[in-house]
Amino acid sequence: MMTVLLASFVFNSSAQIFDPVKWSFKADRISETEAKLVFTATIEKGWHLYSQHLDEGGPIPTTFTFQELGSAKLKGAVSEGEGHTEMDPNFQMELKYFENKAEFVQTIEVRNATVIKGELEFMVCNDERCLPPDYVPFEFKVPEYVNKKAVQVSGEQVVEIDSEPQPQIFDPVKWTFSHKDLGNGEFELEFKASIEEHWHVYSMHLPEETMTVATEFQFDSLKGVELNGVVTEPDPITQFDKVNEEELSWFENEVTFRQKIRLTETNGSVKGAVNFMACDDHQCLAPEWVDFEFKLSGEVSEGSSSTSESSGPDKSWIGIFIAGFLGGFLALLTPCVFPMIPLTVSFFTKQSKDRAKGISNALLYGFFIIFIYVVLGFLVTVTFGADALNALSTNVWFNLFFFVLLVVFAISFLGAFEITLPSSWVNKADQASDKGGIIGIFFMAFTLSLVSFSCTGPIIGTLLVEAAVNGGVMGPIMGMTGFSLALALPFGLFAAFPGWLNSMPKSGGWLNSVKVVLGLLELALALKFLSNADLVIQAGLLKRELFLAIWIGIFGTLALYLFGFIRFPHDSPMNNISIPRYLFGLVVLVFTIYLVPGLWGAPLKIISGFPPPNFYSESPNGFGGGSTVATAVLSAEGNIVGEPEHCPHGLPCFHDYEEGLAYAKESGKPIMLDFTGWACVNCRKMEEQVWSDPAVLKRLREDYVLISLYVDEKLELPKDEQIEVEIGGKTKKLRTVGNKWSYMQAQRFGTNSQPYYVVLNHKEEQLGPHAAYDPDIQKFVNWLDAGQASFKTNN
Repeated sequence: MMTVLLASFVFNSSAQIFDPVKWSFKADRISETEAKLVFTATIEKGWHLYSQHLDEGGPIPTTFTFQELGSAKLKGAVSEGEGHTEMDPNFQMELKYFENKAEFVQTIEVRNATVIKGELEFMVCNDERCLPPDYVPFEFKVPEYVNKKAVQVSGEQVVEIDSEPQPQIFDPVKWTFSHKDLGNGEFELEFKASIEEHWHVYSMHLPEETMTVATEFQFDSLKGVELNGVVTEPDPITQFDKVNEEELSWFENEVTFRQKIRLTETNGSVKGAVNFMACDDHQCLAPEWVDFEFKLSGEVSEGSSSTSESSGPDKSWIGIFIAGFLGGFLALLTPCVFPMIPLTVSFFTKQSKDRAKGISNALLYGFFIIFIYVVLGFLVTVTFGADALNALSTNVWFNLFFFVLLVVFAISFLGAFEITLPSSWVNKADQASDKGGIIGIFFMAFTLSLVSFSCTGPIIGTLLVEAAVNGGVMGPIMGMTGFSLALALPFGLFAAFPGWLNSMPKSGGWLNSVKVVLGLLELALALKFLSNADLVIQAGLLKRELFLAIWIGIFGTLALYLFGFIRFPHDSPMNNISIPRYLFGLVVLVFTIYLVPGLWGAPLKIISGFPPPNFYSESPNGFGGGSTVATAVLSAEGNIVGEPEHCPHGLPCFHDYEEGLAYAKESGKPIMLDFTGWACVNCRKMEEQVWSDPAVLKRLREDYVLISLYVDEKLELPKDEQIEVEIGGKTKKLRTVGNKWSYMQAQRFGTNSQPYYVVLNHKEEQLGPHAAYDPDIQKFVNWLDAGQASFKTNN
């Protein structure tokens, strides 16, 4: 093995000098007697660094040699991250290694400032070559520990708490904006983010259920220009995020987003803002808006039209095509279409001079069916346009319209009424079909489309809505292509093989059952659009528990219907249940039972993305899950103040600073100011792991007025409050309520990371040090007690 390894070194060393790993070193104080030494390796894409723990016969493991420890002592061995354990093609054995980034940590015992020196050895490979082992010297300067800060009452020490690191304004991302002239009136806008070491900015495309904020570009003003496609990004790093505890995609060091535009006038301008979120391995900053403006001039391209060049729609065109094909197959099984198959095929085979002519006419008939529905998809695209289709998924009014539309379709399928087109349209199309020839065949296909609309209309409407929302500009066209192909295939196939008609099931009551099943499924799908609208405006009308309860009702009804316990209008009497219907009913019943634990907080991964996310629920623990009943806060006049229903563990809390301050003065209690965020994972950890302790809950409920300010709250500020302010040397515009609280935190407390806890008196003075994320319950209890003691002497 070593001979092969050396051969690999020699063979590859002549081509290029590789240096794929950059090391950085940092010493962090943990306590008065401990510190940790952090070794961070930043690894180029395609390369990997090996673990410390490898079997013999493989590559050189990473090792750390400490040559000078000063006054420190090593505590345990160097620890490392999870990494990957896979078959390595260079050594033909399973090995553990790290990609993109690796972190090693050595804990030491130390009291005084000291210097630690040593050397590390490591080896890296890619899929084609390995580099010789390399040695890198390291040096750590361990600082003194700032010991304790005591709170005293009347000269007598009451309690001691560890001091926190000094507050700091983090500004790890710098944005620059430029553009390239592509000629013929086209430009490419470039949004470049320069990111400090150890920090990262998230991709535009994150999982739907995540609470982490994806990078988003908002174009507020387009004058003399039109967008050409959507904003694109390079390939991101995708790996496990330590802070958010899930696999996410992000960018490190530097990233450039691009948007193509086209001039419609000689001079044009683009104004807007980019919203982004930055995190490192320990914390996340509040989402931030940065304004941009481009001024452009050039020749206007003639006869050009906007073309989408996106990095890819949210749902692949193949997926939409398949969904359309399945929708067309379902439409075949409806009472309006299924009986038409043998009649139409018989007409072509009997009225034609020979079998070949009959087959060609039936195939032409099928082609015109496809043509008519594809033109319908094209008209939807032209009517809405690329930009409108891309905005459908988050537009409140579009989602509400789709909800109402699908409910109407569902009720129609259940038999309440028929959706039909004007009879004059059908009569004129039928008369035109009598002309014969190609024109006659076209109008026969057109007549089928009109006559069958009461059955196909709801399916087409649902498909076009989904395709427009998820498939971009080409979505409706691809969806209608799949739908019409499935609808047209039987006419061509049965015309070519008329003997197959004998094997077709006879029309009957089962066709109406198909409509009822489709109606209930459409009713369930409609809720998704109502939920989208509710989430965008944070109305709280359709939270997760209610959504799941309605779905349980719908699918429970479907199961009972399939088993014959429920009948709808136009259903035929049923003496027995067919095996396929029984099996389908069994599947629906199992799915309904699967939904029930979701009311108690089960994740329900099978339907992830359909119901509202877990955090958007009436209770973190679901119904009957032991959640605490919210405690109302009453003013002196007996009125409820604050928002107790939106606070962790049902604590009485406020989400408005001035309102909370007024109540604190009235009640005579100190304020615990909690800077938090909806997408702040460490905030949720503190609330679930620390605040849930009875000792902490008792103090928060009885001794403090809790004011929780969400720095990522998206509720828009009134126009007169949307002002420009200076934060960290940069001018920024306060657009949302979250921006307002983030600015308050930075201006008054000199930091912008969460969670961040401060105790205030009624003069709005800070009492003692702040607190941050720390799962040590006793330390948090001590901090609360110290704040209470200080309030009694300094209010």
